[in-house]
Amino acid sequence: MSDKGSSMEGKTDIVNGSLSSSPEEMSAEEGRETSSGIEVEASDLSLSLTGDDVGPNRTSTESRDTDTESSGEEKDSDSMDDTGHYSINEENRALDRSHSEEEEEEEEEEEEQRSHRRAQRKRANHDQDSLDNEQALEDWVSSETTALPQPRWQAVHALRERELGSSARFVYEACGARVFVQRFRLQHGLEGHMGCVNTLHFNQRGTWLASGSDDLKVVVWDWVRRQPVLEFESGHKSNVFQAKFLPNSGDSTLAMCARDGQVRVAELSATQCCKNTKRVAQHKGASHKLALEPDSPCTFLSAGEDAVVFTIDLRQDRPASKLVVTKEKEKKVGLYTIYVNPANTYQFAVGGRDQFVRIYDQRKIDENENNGVLKKFCPHHLVNSESKANITCLVYSHDGSELLASYNDEDIYLFNSAHSDGAEYIKRYKGHRNNATVKGVNFYGPKSEFVVSGSDCGHIFLWEKSSCQIVQFMEGDKGGVVSPRAGPCHLQLPPLFRVFFFCQNPDREPAGAPAGGAGEGHGASRVFWGTKSHRDVTEGGLGTS
Repeated sequence: MSDKGSSMEGKTDIVNGSLSSSPEEMSAEEGRETSSGIEVEASDLSLSLTGDDVGPNRTSTESRDTDTESSGEEKDSDSMDDTGHYSINEENRALDRSHSEEEEEEEEEEEEQRSHRRAQRKRANHDQDSLDNEQALEDWVSSETTALPQPRWQAVHALRERELGSSARFVYEACGARVFVQRFRLQHGLEGHMGCVNTLHFNQRGTWLASGSDDLKVVVWDWVRRQPVLEFESGHKSNVFQAKFLPNSGDSTLAMCARDGQVRVAELSATQCCKNTKRVAQHKGASHKLALEPDSPCTFLSAGEDAVVFTIDLRQDRPASKLVVTKEKEKKVGLYTIYVNPANTYQFAVGGRDQFVRIYDQRKIDENENNGVLKKFCPHHLVNSESKANITCLVYSHDGSELLASYNDEDIYLFNSAHSDGAEYIKRYKGHRNNATVKGVNFYGPKSEFVVSGSDCGHIFLWEKSSCQIVQFMEGDKGGVVSPRAGPCHLQLPPLFRVFFFCQNPDREPAGAPAGGAGEGHGASRVFWGTKSHRDVTEGGLGTS
């Protein structure tokens, strides 16, 4: 009964959720507590839930389980102290940190290697592109050019001949020598206008220089002494585009044209003052250029954006008379430029808002027949082009045998004026930029040996006419050079020759460039490449060869 009673009491205790232990179980429990407090609680909970008898076999099994779990916990980085809180194993954390740092370093090294490989590939592609660009630029600049010929003028030989008295044309020939052109440098600037300078013109003797500006003033300079001789209001209401001394007038008459469409004449006195200015013609659009007739102090031509060419004779009561209206079929063509053939003053050439150079003969103008045009020239690739190229300036050579035309967003082309209607150009000059303003072009040298032009990039370009090679490349003005103007050569002038240029912004002082060919140095390359790239975009590659 005592055994049954004790057994029933144990079952009752289990049902009530209480735990009664024998001395052996207590000793086993103490052992488990020393091993791990967690296992003790888990073992007690197992006994309470299952109600199994506690005996030696179970104790040994639990001991093995306890040993296994204890050994497993030794491997864990976390353990519970007597207070029931977790304590972190610092050594294991340090190891974990070191492993993570090593992994991060490896990842960084791999990323650096990948970046390095990408940079190498990109650099290789860039180098290849640069080489391709340089080759394309070289091909573009060198196309349609020939090698520079040996200089025909030898300085030492010419000086010897001059000393012996057998060379009466020393200065005349020296002015056309490439060796001197390649040594051009800025000598000085003339400051006096408050607006953009649009025009320069020498008198016949080359001692005075007339300039016109957006400030509506005309200044006559003694350029050797670097001071103005005369300054007066032009009478125009808008930008003065040209001011020219009439030949054989004793430097007493200046003809002017402007954006307001007026053509005015200024009478200068011997006391270095302007008597008055009077209007002699009126265009319905801006008038950009005047064309003087060589040796005539009374007659000249004007052209305007209204497509009209006026002939002006100052001896008449009504000086201006309409000479021709420039048309392409039935459409009027606004004009930007006009020039008289120096070898045949009856002929003159005009250019403007289309791609054709038109030559007229005043004796043969019949607007019912070919609109009065004697002949037309145009580069063949521009005839049917959609680029809408305009002629901003044209000029005859010294003997009238050649005609030079500058196209906007295009190149400069040389035509033989004796060729038949529709003939192709004979030379092409590349490198400058003609986009922002109406750029001029001119010949330089006593026999028109060189071609000179301004550029949007602010530089002055000089090409040798025969080879089309750039022989000089000078910085003129950062705002852009409108047009250079060559002065006459005279024996009494200390320097052999001069080149002046129009600057776009009078607040910027022009800067000289070192002597040497234009093809040398990175500055020229940047300018040429910018010119080519711009035209490739705007003209669809039309300007390239």
